Amino acid sequence: MKAISGVFKATVDAERAVEEAQRIGVPSNRVTLLTPGALSRIDKQSKSVPVDTTEQPGMGTAVGSVIGGAAGLAGGSLLIALIPGVGPITAIGMLGAAVLTAAGATVGATTGAKLEDSTTAGLPEDELFVYEDALRKGRSVVILLADEESESLYRDLLRAEGAESIDAAREQWWIGLRSAEENHYTKSGKSFSNDEKFYRMGFEAALHARNRCKEFDQIVGEMSAALEDAQEQYPGANVEEPFTRGYRRGREHYQTLCEQSKAA
Repeated sequence: MKAISGVFKATVDAERAVEEAQRIGVPSNRVTLLTPGALSRIDKQSKSVPVDTTEQPGMGTAVGSVIGGAAGLAGGSLLIALIPGVGPITAIGMLGAAVLTAAGATVGATTGAKLEDSTTAGLPEDELFVYEDALRKGRSVVILLADEESESLYRDLLRAEGAESIDAAREQWWIGLRSAEENHYTKSGKSFSNDEKFYRMGFEAALHARNRCKEFDQIVGEMSAALEDAQEQYPGANVEEPFTRGYRRGREHYQTLCEQSKAA
């Protein structure tokens, strides 16, 4: 399975895209809609739960609840959860629960048990930070899990309903950070224009779902593996220093987002 995703400025357009996906027969466990939630929809207890990335996985988040019997669009359930560094998010169905879990939200024992039987192969853990940025900006995200035969159809569907591609959203995310990161990097006496590609690769690698909520010594192996992949992709290039600096900076960035979320 492969995740085909789109970002929508208007929730009504995202809802229409989900309705169209259902109309053409996309299975309910292969479609989800993520929308920014309102704090008033989250259980009061969630406000007292810490969202510090130094904690162990699953400890720094709070869950709202799975609401059964949601109207047709959800096809069964709505999940309201609090994601570290993002805030309250509403998702539909088990695929939505899987995405929220990967992003750091605790979904609870009942939903967790159901996830074991749901189709989550192809979950886009390396794109979650792009979804989160869009959600922080008040946008909605539709995710469809496609097999090889349906990839093109699903992409066309999202495009026809007005979705911005994830690649475009990723570029907007970096544009929003680039000036500050350039200023930070050039203070070290290095050339950002020469090293930006590898610095950004490291920055993004640090935001991968599997690397969150862990102490640095717990993810050194993951960082080394990602660095080796980059070095193999660009043999002979000066990859290590900018990549490592970017990776450390990405971890700091995520921690800052979590602290801002706690303070909100």
